[in-house]
Amino acid sequence: MNPARRGYVLIILMVVVLAMTIGLTVAVPDWRTELQREKEEELIFRGRQYVEAVRIFQIKNPNKFPASLKELGEKGYIRKLFKDPMSPAGEWNVILSPGPARQGRSGSSGQEILVAPVSALESISNPVVLGVVSSSTEKSVRLYEDQDTYDKWLFYLGHDPQTQPKIIYFGRKETEKD
Repeated sequence: MNPARRGYVLIILMVVVLAMTIGLTVAVPDWRTELQREKEEELIFRGRQYVEAVRIFQIKNPNKFPASLKELGEKGYIRKLFKDPMSPAGEWNVILSPGPARQGRSGSSGQEILVAPVSALESISNPVVLGVVSSSTEKSVRLYEDQDTYDKWLFYLGHDPQTQPKIIYFGRKETEKD
């Protein structure tokens, strides 16, 4: 092959590599967004599985709620204990009834829930698990019930999607802001 021809091949190869680089630069954000949307769909599916498990638990045990997510799995109310797809550790926060001392007190929507990490259940006396919420505070790609961060995507028994309850975070004083 003569030297002039090799130069043309090299130039063509550089143009192809440049075109591929530009194409990948454009495609990567779309790919990331698509992966994020798939994880969000999985979060919704898993959250609803926990709500259904709590519902079935309560039907089979009237006037009683599970004290932990582990109890749902051990007694067969949920197929398996799903991990939180949005948090790196896969740990959920649990949604609890705020307890008899707080019943009747109303937030802006007339309803209050207590959100606590799974690890805090041991220090709560008689926990009443209603559901789960992601421990991730990241912004979501889509809105779910008008909420744009995963820690506000609530999955619990008795949740009215039309009203957002007052969220009390375990270990925080009520005067602390989110």
